Amino acid sequence: MKSLLFSEYTIKNVTLKNRIVMSPMCMYSCYEEDGIVQNWHLTHYTTRAVGQAGLIIQESTAVTPQGRISPQDLGIWSDDHLEGLSKLVSMIKEHGAKTGIQISHAGRKAVIEGEIIAPSAIPFDENSKTPKEMTKEDIAETVAAFRSAANRASTAGYDVIELHGAHGYLINQFLSPLSNKREDEYGGSAENRYRFLKEVIGAVQEVWDGPLFVRISAHDYHTEGMTAEDYVQMAKWMKNHGVDLIDVSSGAVVPARINAYPGYQVPFSETIRQGADIPTGTVGLITSPLQAEEIIQNERADLVFLARELLRDPYWPRTAAKELRVEIEPPVQYKRGWL
Repeated sequence: MKSLLFSEYTIKNVTLKNRIVMSPMCMYSCYEEDGIVQNWHLTHYTTRAVGQAGLIIQESTAVTPQGRISPQDLGIWSDDHLEGLSKLVSMIKEHGAKTGIQISHAGRKAVIEGEIIAPSAIPFDENSKTPKEMTKEDIAETVAAFRSAANRASTAGYDVIELHGAHGYLINQFLSPLSNKREDEYGGSAENRYRFLKEVIGAVQEVWDGPLFVRISAHDYHTEGMTAEDYVQMAKWMKNHGVDLIDVSSGAVVPARINAYPGYQVPFSETIRQGADIPTGTVGLITSPLQAEEIIQNERADLVFLARELLRDPYWPRTAAKELRVEIEPPVQYKRGWL
């Protein structure tokens, strides 16, 4: 069997050496609360590049200080961030991986001092702060912040930008009827709820011509929430607006019980890939090389995003190659101990 997991994959003007992607995972490691890259980030991401992941997507990186998930998040709201981000990109690329950055705004899930904003003045749960409902001016300023962040990402040298439209953060809050109760052109119908994301995509594309991913939560796990079938239409809109790949996750827009098991989100990816005819990535308790290979072989996704498994084993691609009987080029410094 020829491994597809270790085949090249070209998306727009970027070719990945394999289909293994390091999923963005918050590290909460900016202890000065300034959003600037720390030594930890340089070590953490570069290690996975040495480990031979094809694409490494940096953790959720805030487009405004108000949009941080936590005060310890990385930021891209200021030119002060560029030096650290550029160094990180350079170090990752030195080891043959492509670089991505997930840019985001936490909306009502921001755990920070001061005012937080959201489509509607509804807290996430009974223990959360009530956000201010965004005005049209707030929306325009936030769209502009995504544009500025994308411009900085381009300056820093990233290969891929991913918009974080999942896990209950701001874009997801607009998309879901559970968190968006607006009665203007940004709420109500699916097309209206999609409008904020549409404007963000358009603003980003003014300054970015590389691959553009969007991470979505394809299931709200609520009887009145969104499902993968609902997202098929939105994925078609995204495709028409120039999005290159949908990174399919699920949940976290409202509190919910989720029955998580290995590969539990893969069917959502498959539904959207087939229904919208758009490339997808899948994530969620994917640990086995054979499991990852099956997903690609059966065209259930185009890329496999690994999260916690890459925290446990930065060299998981080596483990996978050995199990799948594929030869991959080791880092020259590791050749004596690679096999």
